[in-house]
Amino acid sequence: MSDDAVDVGEYEDVWVFVEEHGGEVMPVSWELLAEAAKLTETTGDDLVALAIGEGLETVADEALARGADRVLVADDPVFEPYRADPYGEQFRAMVEERKPSIVLIGGTHTGRDFAGRVAVPAHAGLTADVTELDVDDEGILQARRPAFGGDVLATILCEEHRPQMATIRPGVFEAAAPDPERVADGDVVSVDVVVDEADAISEVLEREVGDTADITEAERIVAVGRGVEGDLEPARRLAEALDAELAASRAAVDEGWVDGARQVGQTGKTVRPDLYVAVGISGAIQHVEGMNKSGTVVAINDDPNAPIFEHADYGIVGDLFEVCPALADRLEGEPIQEVTG
Repeated sequence: MSDDAVDVGEYEDVWVFVEEHGGEVMPVSWELLAEAAKLTETTGDDLVALAIGEGLETVADEALARGADRVLVADDPVFEPYRADPYGEQFRAMVEERKPSIVLIGGTHTGRDFAGRVAVPAHAGLTADVTELDVDDEGILQARRPAFGGDVLATILCEEHRPQMATIRPGVFEAAAPDPERVADGDVVSVDVVVDEADAISEVLEREVGDTADITEAERIVAVGRGVEGDLEPARRLAEALDAELAASRAAVDEGWVDGARQVGQTGKTVRPDLYVAVGISGAIQHVEGMNKSGTVVAINDDPNAPIFEHADYGIVGDLFEVCPALADRLEGEPIQEVTG
């Protein structure tokens, strides 16, 4: 054991950060509760949810219903709207006082923003962009994340420091289903708020809303790849006809055709929609890893040997510039035109 290692025996319980904004909980929070419950089956620890914000009574009850044994609540107007310094200071104070063994945070803009503010001063181990979780019999977290451009999964261990922290990619786990009967058996603990507005070093002056679509929540997705050659119109029209979100492979994002927030794959986002339509996507394993939990997969490609067809429920071999408009016509009730392929 190194000189700066901590006594890991002092640390216990698995914490999940429940991210809330204006009363709306980010879905990744419930995904993490479900996965953390599996970890506690091995460690024997309590599953503790942590909520920071304002007006959190309903959030706390839902966290109990979705699997938490206990909910720690820091409720104060200073936490709305979100700013990294009050969140980070409050979270760090709670970690240092209560000593959790494992802390899981959703890899959202908020989670990635403040996680380091907790991990660095607490000398904790923080693994980012995790897609798989496990724990051994000694309570050491096995946090796995894509490495080397998504070609391999690296397993990160933190053996000598606590807490073991990780930010988790949204969409990789199934959310915990609520059980209202659990609420009466759980505990909601109000914690001391250690920050106030006078101490905050930042102030929100103005908000600018950009591309706010979250493809991890989409029920239907039309994703484009290099095959669209920069012309998104056929895929956009198909997406509109399906009431679907537009997404993309890494190749399409790297070309600048689609915003990076809509990238699917090991180096993008993991999605699990009911319907996934891959348009002009070859089917590299890095992309498939981000969409292979979709309900029904439809592939459109002019190459009959494209790997994407191996992962599709339905395949259409043809020119996407003809197939997409034809499918959109059928969906919109227009007479379908004969297409090649």
